[in-house]
Amino acid sequence: MTAYDAAFARCAEQAGIDVLLVGDSVGTVVLGYDSTVPVTLDDMIHHTAAVARGAKHAHIIGDMPFGSYQTSDAEAVRSASRLVQEGRATSVKLEGGVRAADRIKAIVGAGIPVMGHIGVLPQTAGLGPGFRMRSNRERLLDDARAVQDAGAYAIVLEVVSGDLAAEITRELKIPTIGIGSGPACDGQVLVLYDLLGLYEQPPSFVKQYADFGTQAIRALEEFARDVASRKYPPPL
Repeated sequence: MTAYDAAFARCAEQAGIDVLLVGDSVGTVVLGYDSTVPVTLDDMIHHTAAVARGAKHAHIIGDMPFGSYQTSDAEAVRSASRLVQEGRATSVKLEGGVRAADRIKAIVGAGIPVMGHIGVLPQTAGLGPGFRMRSNRERLLDDARAVQDAGAYAIVLEVVSGDLAAEITRELKIPTIGIGSGPACDGQVLVLYDLLGLYEQPPSFVKQYADFGTQAIRALEEFARDVASRKYPPPL
């Protein structure tokens, strides 16, 4: 599950969720950006550290935002090191397959565990085919193998066709984590605010388990009415 602050990190951990991804999706669901691109490394460190303060036992993955690892291996290692040292991440995640393999290898070589991410890549999706289902078998298999061979301990498959996600899962020795990629992956992840009904435009594959958005509005409306009518606060 994704998490972005201490309060929801505690809730997730108490629910038995033992891996928390501090995703750069914080940009769209929390910070109000139109995409994840404006999210900075400092933003990610800030939110990762908050999750680390709320969760006592969970494995915490810090997402590496756009621009924090593309320039060079050295820059990638510096960024990952900051997420671990300042953000208290247990591991880091970065997007890309074959093209990101050298970066993954460099970060792993520095002693930092890496989760890969292929399929739809939100940081650059707007520069290509968007968020449509990915089904190019040879390309995705090459990407998955490259991520594994570079030393990643697991890989996210985002919006990959179900049959292909199943094939990748069977072939790889590392776990696959699906999001919009069918039930065959070894694990699943969702964006917390989508699951809880706190984001207005969740992807079509999301199952909404609660409607916290509506409940929050009703609670705030009731508070406003009570204040206006002087029902709250009660006399001291």
